[in-house]
Amino acid sequence: MSSRIRPALPWAIVLVVAVVVSWVRYGFIEPPQFGYACEAATAPWWCGTRMLIVQGFLSYGYGYAAVLAAFVALFWRSTFTAVVAISLGVVALQLYCYEGGAFALLLGALRLVRVQYEQVSHATA
Repeated sequence: MSSRIRPALPWAIVLVVAVVVSWVRYGFIEPPQFGYACEAATAPWWCGTRMLIVQGFLSYGYGYAAVLAAFVALFWRSTFTAVVAISLGVVALQLYCYEGGAFALLLGALRLVRVQYEQVSHATA
């Protein structure tokens, strides 16, 4: 992989996660016609999945998962854990868990920048 593309790959993954979770929120959770369809006597097959996603943000599960991932990224210094923390932060922000999501997004982004800086520093030394 090109040395110019490699640092951008984690950020591209985060961007893909942000696009997918935005579609989940605005295209699957928020439209009222989907809510009405799930309240009907003969609900579609995907209503169970929709309700699990809704229960996740009603119980603040995405926020807790994002904060946990942020602390893991803080102590386990790797690109993977930083990307997971940023991605879960984005998921939590989009799915109504703002405080935990913002914390994880910030901490994960700072960790990813630091890890990438250290990789460049070791490569040039």
